Amino acid sequence: MTSGANENLKLVIESILFVADDPVETAALARVAGRREEDVIEAVEAIAAEYRGRGLRIQRTGAAVQMVTAPEASPFVEQFLGVDEDQRISHAALETLAIIAYKQPISRQVIEAIRGVNCDRALASLKARGLVTEVGRASTAGRPYQYGTTFRFLEHFGLEKPSDLPPLPDLPPLPDLPTGEAPGDGKQEAEEADERVGDPRNEDVEEPGDRSEDEE
Repeated sequence: MTSGANENLKLVIESILFVADDPVETAALARVAGRREEDVIEAVEAIAAEYRGRGLRIQRTGAAVQMVTAPEASPFVEQFLGVDEDQRISHAALETLAIIAYKQPISRQVIEAIRGVNCDRALASLKARGLVTEVGRASTAGRPYQYGTTFRFLEHFGLEKPSDLPPLPDLPPLPDLPTGEAPGDGKQEAEEADERVGDPRNEDVEEPGDRSEDEE
């Protein structure tokens, strides 16, 4: 690909990403530009490198791309737009999000095996915030849903792509579970006031007998 053709492709990609309301598939960019998808991916990486240190960022996950403002400028952008969003996450939800981010795609049963507690409420909170989503089904019995992070997750933590997460030491192997027993069933996690990161006024009303998870 010649230098002129490359610059023209970058121009087309930047223009489309600028006006797009949602992430754009690289295949769609290739179709509109009339170029190979491999050329589009190469151009996207070049644009992302050029934007580092400037006011915009290119985020990539899977086969999709989007343009966002630089995370370090978010306080100023939010002030300009009049945004006052409480983005704090509870301790339980943050633990669940970390497991998903590093082990994705991952099913609820495996998350619960790692945490040792039911995670339905944490997952519901993370899905409501748009930080995680269902990305497919596992090939194991029952074909449970598997979860992964979203573009909103990348925006929230100022990442360009999921692989930008800092490395972690190897996690211990998962415990063996008795047949038919779902991880976390029958276990309760103590409610700790100091684990609550969000505003207490936003706490869910606890249903009688439902104390298997930290309040989100």
